[in-house]
Amino acid sequence: MISPPLRVLIVDDEAPARSRMRDLLADVSVALPVMIAGEAATGRDALQIAGAGGVDVALLDVRMPGMDGIELAQHMQKLEPPPAVIFTTAYEAYAIQAFELHVVDYLLKPIKAARLQEALSRVMQSAAPSPEVLRGMQYAPRVCLSAAERGKVHLIPVEDVLFLRAELKYVTVRTASREYLIEESLTQLEQEFQDRFVRVHRNCLVARAAIRGFERAGGEAGEGPWQVVLAGLEDRIPVSRRQQHVVRELAR
Repeated sequence: MISPPLRVLIVDDEAPARSRMRDLLADVSVALPVMIAGEAATGRDALQIAGAGGVDVALLDVRMPGMDGIELAQHMQKLEPPPAVIFTTAYEAYAIQAFELHVVDYLLKPIKAARLQEALSRVMQSAAPSPEVLRGMQYAPRVCLSAAERGKVHLIPVEDVLFLRAELKYVTVRTASREYLIEESLTQLEQEFQDRFVRVHRNCLVARAAIRGFERAGGEAGEGPWQVVLAGLEDRIPVSRRQQHVVRELAR
């Protein structure tokens, strides 16, 4: 349960919308103690502010360039503790249906002070939406994955990922520079990013754009199983027998 004053983060890519929200919060503060903890025009900036602490509630615009509000909320869930979330949106039938179906609070633009006060009062008594709920609300693939490390949340641009490999309850995310561990389902990642990654093994997806070819294991004899050659990576990724068709379909 959150105690007042509520520390509110305003996230909207449009400056007039952020200004309007500041005015609304000033009106609301007469009846409900609130304070503005920060403002951000992008999801990346918002996550940095929230990660520094001192944010109880994030008011997230749904439609923003790059990282949208629903994706941002998913990354925020990895903060300790995660802020509560209230989405803001212009009229979009799909968005409103998704919010109501998942019982997630939202504010319809143009926002009224009374409705904002109601939402803030309600969020003081409620928990942050679960990862499953937010995943069900997605209308587009994420632009980033995120990994929690030493109290911080690192954003990993999906376009930088070379492969995703399931290991026990974690998935290893490999970029050209390093590895990260995330707690997500490889099957769900495959479904979300089916246009970007291809399965080459029951426990591994590789980035289509990073594939530079295939070669046989076994040195000069070359009689071993097929392996994927990925750009920027010395290690080869084995192709399982079940996924041999990938070699025929993607070999260059």
